[in-house]
Amino acid sequence: MAKAAAKRALPFLHISTDYVFDGSATRAWREDDATGPLGVYGASKLAGEHGVRAAGGPHAILRTSWVVSAHGNNFVKTMLRLGIECDALSIVADQIGGPTCARDIAAALMTMATQLHTDPSKSGTYHFAGTPSVSWADFAREIFKQAGITCDISDIPSSAYPTPAARPLNSKLDCSKLSTTFDINRPDWRVGLSDILNNFEGIEVVRQNWTAC
Repeated sequence: MAKAAAKRALPFLHISTDYVFDGSATRAWREDDATGPLGVYGASKLAGEHGVRAAGGPHAILRTSWVVSAHGNNFVKTMLRLGIECDALSIVADQIGGPTCARDIAAALMTMATQLHTDPSKSGTYHFAGTPSVSWADFAREIFKQAGITCDISDIPSSAYPTPAARPLNSKLDCSKLSTTFDINRPDWRVGLSDILNNFEGIEVVRQNWTAC
């Protein structure tokens, strides 16, 4: 697809991920930092980045993190279900990142495509993630707060919740380049979360459906 777009001088936008990094940095990751994916997913996304660049056309690679939406399976929906089913949960607190709403990603891509069409020199790799950075545990607390769900959360380290694929501890992304180049600023994920919850058919309906399961 990138090659076909390049032949027609069309801007090609590619969504990548914080998983291209190993999570070892103590600061937010910048676009020019050395990559080091911990697993196959991150490695495959990094290979995709290389392919887009190699195509040689106007392009933007947008690395993002912790994507959530009112649609599909994601952390917000999982927490809503578990929060209703359980009185208490243990959630990882040593992984830090920026939750990012799919709607905000789509809006950013539209802005980038428009500007790339008139100024291909803006081609490159950019970071985009919600603000402020937060742990999974504190993200869950905000979900329950906004949804009006009572569920106690205990902080645990990643070592207490092993997963098949290793996750980077530090998923914070430095998004200043995107702001400077495209005038796109980091969205407040708490506002996006409120919109996501409002896009459900009412939290009470969701409560009833999950309680009946």
